[in-house]
Amino acid sequence: VVLAGGSPLEGEGYFYPPTILTNVAEGTRIVDEEQFGPVLPVMPYSTLDEVIERANNSEYGLGASVWSSNLDRAQEVASRLEAGTVWINNHSELSPDVPFGGCKESGFGKQLGSYTLEGNTEAKIMRVAKPKN
Repeated sequence: VVLAGGSPLEGEGYFYPPTILTNVAEGTRIVDEEQFGPVLPVMPYSTLDEVIERANNSEYGLGASVWSSNLDRAQEVASRLEAGTVWINNHSELSPDVPFGGCKESGFGKQLGSYTLEGNTEAKIMRVAKPKN
């Protein structure tokens, strides 16, 4: 069920406004596949352990977000999510000095930060034995 949005915007291209979907379940593309649009499937859950297991039961893991007024609890939940980046109380904020990238089938390596440099360089170590006098 489309709770908000859902209709293409007027004009050229394939643009949609932010869209919220309800009554969706595992096994649907919007839940099981990575989607790169302003679409949020909202799904009920019974326990925190259940929802973390459901979130991790994916071959993808680019990013996730946790929203809570209890920051300690949010950090505990974030630590259990299998995603390359987990935002707490925001989403998709990137900084050039902080690595970004996924895990599982969501990309190769990291972008941004020192990881990018390390991934594109090759270290050469030279060990020189000095003559003993």
